[in-house]
Amino acid sequence: MGEIMVIKNTKSLCPECLAVLDAEVYEDKGKIMIKKTCKEHGEFNNTYWSSSKVYMKANDYGKVGRGIDNPQTIANSECPQNCGLCEEHESHTVLGLIDVTNRCNMKCPVCFANAAVSKTLYEPTYEEIRTMLQNLRNNRPVPTPAIQYAGGEPTVRKDIVELVKLAKEEGFRHTQIATNGLRLARLPSLAQELKDAGLNTVYLQFDGVTEEPYLKIRNRNLLSVKLAAIENCRKVNLQIVLVPTVIKGVNDNQIGDILRFAAQNIDIIRGVNFQPVSFAGRTPADEVESQRVTIPDFEMMVEEQTDGQIKVEDFYPASCVTPVSEFIESIDGKDAQVTFTCHPHCGSATYIFIDDSGMIPITRFIDVDRFFNLLTNSTEDMEAGGLVAKAKIVARATLELPKTVDMSKSPDSVDLRSILTAVFRDRSYKSLGDFHHKTLLVSCMHFMDPFNFDQDRVRRCVIHYAVPDGRIIPFCSMNAIYRGEIENKFSKPLSEISK
Repeated sequence: MGEIMVIKNTKSLCPECLAVLDAEVYEDKGKIMIKKTCKEHGEFNNTYWSSSKVYMKANDYGKVGRGIDNPQTIANSECPQNCGLCEEHESHTVLGLIDVTNRCNMKCPVCFANAAVSKTLYEPTYEEIRTMLQNLRNNRPVPTPAIQYAGGEPTVRKDIVELVKLAKEEGFRHTQIATNGLRLARLPSLAQELKDAGLNTVYLQFDGVTEEPYLKIRNRNLLSVKLAAIENCRKVNLQIVLVPTVIKGVNDNQIGDILRFAAQNIDIIRGVNFQPVSFAGRTPADEVESQRVTIPDFEMMVEEQTDGQIKVEDFYPASCVTPVSEFIESIDGKDAQVTFTCHPHCGSATYIFIDDSGMIPITRFIDVDRFFNLLTNSTEDMEAGGLVAKAKIVARATLELPKTVDMSKSPDSVDLRSILTAVFRDRSYKSLGDFHHKTLLVSCMHFMDPFNFDQDRVRRCVIHYAVPDGRIIPFCSMNAIYRGEIENKFSKPLSEISK
């Protein structure tokens, strides 16, 4: 039996009344736990991360960002009671979200947005959505580069194609929709219309490769629907990211099968973003510990279910790529770059290549830590030197970066040394695109709920909702606290809506 060791003190939420509480994150028997006490509702003690070893490794890749220069609200109460963003937020928006409707053509029992059950309609107008897009693009020093339309089910809006066009008009480089795929499956023309409008990615709900997960999670067998949606996207080359909601005891045994399915369809599927169920919204909260899947759980399941082709150590926190942005920013010497300064415990990811031998993680033939250290050291040297020194440092780094790749272990289908040289020396975004089209991104994003809510994480969130009153709200705060308030404020009773 290991000793209980306090890791840190933070703030969390009472799962019953959502009051902000003092919380303690501690290690016990190889796990990381979070504990807090509400005067009215008692003590809550829940799993934070199932492996202290993996938790500590992730800690090494965290970096606090610089927030935004033009916050919309003032921090006059305890975080997260006044989200907006405020001056205490430590990261800029990397992905903006807009809920374009609370209507849905399904009623999933695990919906964190609690869609399709309200007797009111929340559906911002085209012009309101334009204003929300502009609010995101007006963030400084980094205008939000990417937008996701969500809901509800965004494709039930008749003007969803026009909304995709609008996002492009407002300057977003990447536009995606989060969808269950029903309308994409039933209306083959919709995929083409969305592609023509400028949609980059379909963020497709995909819970398994057999019918059982859908019967349990969605209350109906949707496998054929998912396959039809994928085929309709394939016909027009509209790229897909699969998004499985993972629930222990329901579909956690299909993680490997989902990865193999994605690998077999890598021509159209760019990644799989596994999302352990969040106990918010309509998701039942009486089985939190028995159904909880943490990031270490996910990584160990991947290793087991791929027979070690992808291992726990192949995964890195999303925040690990910060040195890339800082290096490019130092080269340019002007515009601030999009930087993934999310909390290191928010998510993890790896890239895999597919060849005849199976799935090969990028970590097998590139020394990731050496690569990032080289970029970090070069950035520090550039900041300390002048223009002449900068040119020499960039030239040196361009020569050294390819040496972090072991070509003897690299798949025959990719010349990563040439790609690195083209990206960092020639700033070739085509080469970067070629890399993405030869790899499969495997990631796990563990959104918080009131049971495992951690103020430190939410302050560094990089995924934010824009809402009609002008605020920009971190994802986990929105779904744990603010969704009901905002939808009530900006909804209309169904009885008042003209037929």
